[in-house]
Amino acid sequence: MQRVIKSVSVGILLGFFTGTSAQVSQESVAAFKPPEMVVIPAGSFKMGCVSRKSCTNAERPVHEVTIASFALSKYEVTFEDYDLFTDATGRERADDRGFGRGQRPVINITWDDAVAYTEWLSEQTGKNYRLPSEAEWEYAARAGTVTRYSWGDNLGHNRANCNGCGSQWDNEMSAPVGSFEANDWGLYDMHGNVWEWTQDRYNNRYVGAPNDGSAWEVGDSTARVVRGGAWYLEGFFLRSAARDQHRTFAGSLYVGFRVAQSL
Repeated sequence: MQRVIKSVSVGILLGFFTGTSAQVSQESVAAFKPPEMVVIPAGSFKMGCVSRKSCTNAERPVHEVTIASFALSKYEVTFEDYDLFTDATGRERADDRGFGRGQRPVINITWDDAVAYTEWLSEQTGKNYRLPSEAEWEYAARAGTVTRYSWGDNLGHNRANCNGCGSQWDNEMSAPVGSFEANDWGLYDMHGNVWEWTQDRYNNRYVGAPNDGSAWEVGDSTARVVRGGAWYLEGFFLRSAARDQHRTFAGSLYVGFRVAQSL
């Protein structure tokens, strides 16, 4: 009897998914648009605490890294982007915690969720999407600068979303992506809004770090580097050199991501 009930239940579920869910999936795929990408030029830079003041030991030692050209998404992945992925694959939608969906950066996604999104994006486009390495992220955030922020050494007013940045969202919630000026390479929200997942495992100093721009895959695989700071943090955490860690299995209302593409 239990087998019969299970069979009937499976049949009902299959009927439901081939109807409603398939329709949602088709609508999601039909609305799909690849992310806007910015080609980042090849080059070398000093990574870490180049200002030599107001830094943490995790940002030392400063070391030179050579970066091959790659592409990075102009904006953080939004709820609109991520909802297409979850609807098309039958995954559960991420919780926006009342911040709003649409053009706000997706939050409450794990590192594995972010990687799964890049894999789905690669399947949809036939291109190689992935998370950026930590070195690629800092190189792109600096956009050729050696100052604390891409716009200079002072936090300024209303240049980003953080606690004390002077925006309407300060210490309240994330802002819609692209709400502030881009850096010199055309990337938005590299400072503040939400922390961004990178590919690298977290190490508490740069001793032994790669100098070729590749991800550092040495250390605890469940602790990955996040970059950029977030809406609830002070300006110190928004610096181009600032770094932190987050557990891969834990989503958060202040961690999102953007995607990279090998060229």
